[in-house]
Amino acid sequence: VQLVESGGGLVQPGGSLRLSCTASGFTFSSYAMSWYRQAPGKERELVATISSAGGSTNIADSVKGRFTISRDSTKNTVYLQMNSLKPEDTAVYYCNARRLSRPRGDYWGQGTQVTVSS
Repeated sequence: VQLVESGGGLVQPGGSLRLSCTASGFTFSSYAMSWYRQAPGKERELVATISSAGGSTNIADSVKGRFTISRDSTKNTVYLQMNSLKPEDTAVYYCNARRLSRPRGDYWGQGTQVTVSS
């Protein structure tokens, strides 16, 4: 099982980034996908979740209206589009795949750094 994130980097306040997470080794379409983030000295925070079929999303209040989550099952990839970035969005962003019904699964990517700074 692998979750490989990409797309992080350094961006100025007000800028945009799109993170990608490509999955392999499990049935992507059976898993809800989420993005979490963790800033230095802070707990890991759930940012956004999309259902296995892609019909339902949940976005944290802290990023609502600025971030969107989507998935492409033909590419086994989930995306996080981040607009109007703020310095407080600086964190390591992690991709998560989770299936609560049996057979259960809970997988994590290695993380990608996003730094918002002028």
